[in-house]
Amino acid sequence: MREGNLEAPTRHPVDWKNPAFYDLAQAQAEMERVFDICHGCRRCVSLCQSFPTLFDLVDATADGEVHEVKKEAYWSVVDQCYLCDLCYMTKCPYTPPHPWNLDFPHLMLRAKAIKFREGKVSAANRFLASTDVHGQFAGIPIVVDAVNAVNGTKTMRQLMDKELDVHPDAWMPSLAPQRFRWGRAMNYHAPVVAGARTPGKVALFATCYLNYNEPGIPEDLLKVLEHNEIPYVIVDKERCCGMPKLELGDLEGVEAAWRANVPVLARYAREGYAIIAGVPSCTLMFKQELPLLFPEDADTKLVAEAMFDPFEYLVARHKDGLLKVDFKQALGRISYHIPCHGRVQKIGRKTEEMFKLIGQTVEVQLNTVERCSGHAGIYGVKTATHPVAMKIGKPVFKLMAKDEPDAIASDCPMAGHHIAQGMQEAGTPAPAVQHPLTLVRRAYGLE
Repeated sequence: MREGNLEAPTRHPVDWKNPAFYDLAQAQAEMERVFDICHGCRRCVSLCQSFPTLFDLVDATADGEVHEVKKEAYWSVVDQCYLCDLCYMTKCPYTPPHPWNLDFPHLMLRAKAIKFREGKVSAANRFLASTDVHGQFAGIPIVVDAVNAVNGTKTMRQLMDKELDVHPDAWMPSLAPQRFRWGRAMNYHAPVVAGARTPGKVALFATCYLNYNEPGIPEDLLKVLEHNEIPYVIVDKERCCGMPKLELGDLEGVEAAWRANVPVLARYAREGYAIIAGVPSCTLMFKQELPLLFPEDADTKLVAEAMFDPFEYLVARHKDGLLKVDFKQALGRISYHIPCHGRVQKIGRKTEEMFKLIGQTVEVQLNTVERCSGHAGIYGVKTATHPVAMKIGKPVFKLMAKDEPDAIASDCPMAGHHIAQGMQEAGTPAPAVQHPLTLVRRAYGLE
C-alpha cells in the first residue's frame, strides 16, 4: 500500500543554474520516474490536460506501463502543463517531505526550460509572452484605436492564427486608451496606521496587464484605499513580473525581469510598505516562484514577505479593526470564480471573505466557484490549446451561470473574460464581467 504525505507540501529551490538541470537524458529519466508514480495514482486526472494525455499514452502501450511510452511523447504532456500548481498544492500525496519527492509542476518547468534553451519555442509564443513589448502601444490614442479595430476583424484574426498561433475565436484583451501609470497622481497621503497584521501603507505594483489593458481595476483599488485612509504610492518603475516567461521555460527572461523589479520593490519593503499586485499570477510570482529560483537573495525574500494579494490585505486590515464597513450599495447576485494562482498562495478564500463581509451590510447573493477556468494565460489563446482551454472550463461556465447572476467576477481578469466567452458559447447570456475590486468600490458607493 502506498502511503501519502500527510504534512503540508514543502518546496525545494529550483536548481536551474546547474548545467545538469538542462541534461535531457537526466530530465527524461526523472520524468519517467514521476510519470510512473502519477500513472499508479491518477488523482490529478481532472485538473488539466497533462494528466489525461499522460494516462492515454500509458494505456495505449502493450503492457500498460510508463516504460513503454516513447520519450519523444513526453513533450505532449509537458506542452499541456501551464504551471497552475494545483496538482502540487491540492492533490498530490507524494510531495516532499514524502521520500518520493514529487514536484510535477517544477519538473515540467525543467522540461520547458530545456525546450526553450534548445530553440524549440516558436517566435510567436515568445512574442506573446513579451507583454511589455506589445503593451507599449497602450495609451497612444490613434494607435490604440487602430490596433483594437483591426484586431477585431475576421481577416486580422485569421492572420494572427497563421502568424502568431492565436486562435481566431479566443478572447483577446484590448489595449487601453490611457495607461494606468499615466493617468493619475503617483501617491496619496494620509496618517500611517499600522495593525498587527498589516502595514499601514501600500506600494502598488500595477502589473503589465492592468497598466496596458484594464487600468480601471487598479483605479478601483486606489479608491478603496483612499476611502479607508490608507496612504499609498505607485511603484516608481516596473516591468512584467516574468510569469509569462516562466510558463515558456525562458528562465533567463525571468531573471531579467527579476533584476529589474526586485531591487525596486525591496526598497519599498524596507520602508515598511505592503506591496500589492492586482493579478494573482503576479503576486504568486513574487511570493513563491522567484524565491525558489533565487533562494539565496535577501531582497527577494524581503519582497516575498511584503507581498499581499489585494483581498489578503483588505481582510487582514479588517481583522486589525482598521477597515471601514460603511457599505452602501447592494451588489445583488454575484458569481465569483477563484483562479488557480489565487488558490495556491496558501492564504485562504480572502475575496470570498470580503464579499461575505459586504453581505453583512448590503445584499450580496454569492455563488463561489473554485475550479480551473482553463484560461491559464497564453495557453487559453493559442491555436492548439484554446479548444482544450474551453473544454477544461466547461464545468466552470455552467456553475457560474447558476441563479442568473447580475455580474460575474474573477480575481484573474483574463479568466473572467474567458468564462464570459464560455457562457455565451454555451447559450447562457453572460452578464457584465466586473473585477472583485470594482465590486468592492461599488459596494462602498464610490464613483
